[in-house]
Amino acid sequence: MGRPRHHWIVRVTHWVNAIALTIMVGSGLRIFNAYPRFARRGSTFCCYPFEGKSIPRNFTFGGWLGGARHWHFAMMWLLVVNGIVYLAYVYLHGEWRDIVPMRGFARNSWEMIRFYLFIRKDHPIQGKHNALQRGTYFVLPWIALLAVVSGIAIWKPVQLAPLTDLLGGYVWARYWHFVAMTLLVVLSLVHVIMVFAVDPYSLKSMITGGYDEANSPQARNARPFYHLLPNRFRTKTSSKPPTQTPPVAGESA
Repeated sequence: MGRPRHHWIVRVTHWVNAIALTIMVGSGLRIFNAYPRFARRGSTFCCYPFEGKSIPRNFTFGGWLGGARHWHFAMMWLLVVNGIVYLAYVYLHGEWRDIVPMRGFARNSWEMIRFYLFIRKDHPIQGKHNALQRGTYFVLPWIALLAVVSGIAIWKPVQLAPLTDLLGGYVWARYWHFVAMTLLVVLSLVHVIMVFAVDPYSLKSMITGGYDEANSPQARNARPFYHLLPNRFRTKTSSKPPTQTPPVAGESA
């Protein structure tokens, strides 16, 4: 029987983020296509191998440059407000403890990697999230902050010249904004893939809040695309449960 796992504020902000980020990325790529390079005219730029090549239109949003700008700025403010609401909730209610790296983070991350590579047989004991998830959830707000700061710097490069200069100037501020967007997209795609590949039952928890711990990755000893079926449908090969190591310091069982 499922028990509440995510508060409604967490669920609502999660889906607002998913929708707003999709629109913001698409509109940002449409804006980028208006000048698909980072170097100023007549100059070269060191760190982007696709200078002058437009992003395929199917990946953009907004129709035209002006429309894309309107969508981009609208989603920017929505994401900022949504992020503040989410961070305020997890801080005030203590849920930040579930999403920040704890003592032994490097060791726990390595154990999860060993498990995913079939080197370790049993799933490491974890709390609400494993060490790799904690690391991802912890770094996402910082990447989002870089996206916001660099976005403001290229939005008002004259009025906010000290900020733009701090990022290396307009060209580099625009580049850091693109890098932050790329990292957000990559981490979001990995997150979605891992949900379906390791813990599809968590999708329900992000809609209704309910989650059956009997089908958690640890209970199923689940790796990517391995042991996806719920325990009640799996053939028991042994009457003994998988050997588990004691919880490491800083991780809840």
